[in-house]
Amino acid sequence: MNLTELNKIATAMVAPGKGILAADESSGTIKKRFDAIGVESTEENRRDYREMLFRAKDAMSQYISGVILYDETIWQNAKDGTPLVKLIEQAGAIPGIKVDEGTQALPMCPGELVTVGLDRLAERLKKYYERGARFAKWRAVIDIGSGIPSMTAISVNAHALARYAALCQAAQIVPIVEPEVLMDGDHDIERCYEVTSRVLNKTFQELRVQRVALEGMVLKPNMAISGKKCPKQASVEEVAEKTIRLLKACVPAAVPGIAFLSGGQTDEEATAHLNAMHKLGPLPWGLTFSYGRALQAAPQKAWSGKPENVAAGQRAFSHRARMNGLASRGEWQSSLEQKAA
Repeated sequence: MNLTELNKIATAMVAPGKGILAADESSGTIKKRFDAIGVESTEENRRDYREMLFRAKDAMSQYISGVILYDETIWQNAKDGTPLVKLIEQAGAIPGIKVDEGTQALPMCPGELVTVGLDRLAERLKKYYERGARFAKWRAVIDIGSGIPSMTAISVNAHALARYAALCQAAQIVPIVEPEVLMDGDHDIERCYEVTSRVLNKTFQELRVQRVALEGMVLKPNMAISGKKCPKQASVEEVAEKTIRLLKACVPAAVPGIAFLSGGQTDEEATAHLNAMHKLGPLPWGLTFSYGRALQAAPQKAWSGKPENVAAGQRAFSHRARMNGLASRGEWQSSLEQKAA
């Protein structure tokens, strides 16, 4: 393992003003997104859609540091035969790959899940590296509900995340470690803070046990935020303050950077929260975004599967990428959204 090289990539992934595009939706998830805009989810349509994003020169070169791909996408070529990974590299961004294989029910823990995909991961990483991937992603999901999460669910998911991260570093690939505490419930921000704190502490304990070099990884956590069904929604300032307090308590300064997931927030909420956190600096690590929906909902709608809408889709993507790029420096203002509209 060449840690200097891993650290260089991890640092580039969280460079000021840039963030990571999560374009790694599984076939099931992208079908749901396409259904919503009336587009059939064929391999060709999925490729055309992602090619449109990767060819958005302004967004990709100025505001996107890396792109997380799905297994299907990393092997696809653009319409003109150029591998999609090459389009990403040509724009100056780093190609990455989602390597987990989804979730399964966790035995003896009703309503809880464990992420799978460690079998043969070492062989898969080798092939992905040869194809151009320089970082990977593995998502663990922790739900908040009555009597959950259990310590069992937190432990097994943290253990799997750490094993994945060690395998990545052995393959000279930077691991994005993503323990996501879901925001689907009716819990308040205090409960989210408490659970996320337990999850992060356990995750870093496991990373140390598995000898993962913290300087060669990126953390992708949720924010401390109210559950979607909670009657009292925390303000932007409270989300920022509590999230930064939580991260300072749980994330070692050796980690080069933290790239948030949007986790079901609206486009603007995700941008506003990130921006407010940068007002609380200086921070010990780079702090940026790794958004899927919050970067893609607008371009998907603008594109709607029509070749004549490609330019409109790219404009919508460039706008969201720029807004988040500004937020990752603490320079975003809501008036900029109105201007674009």
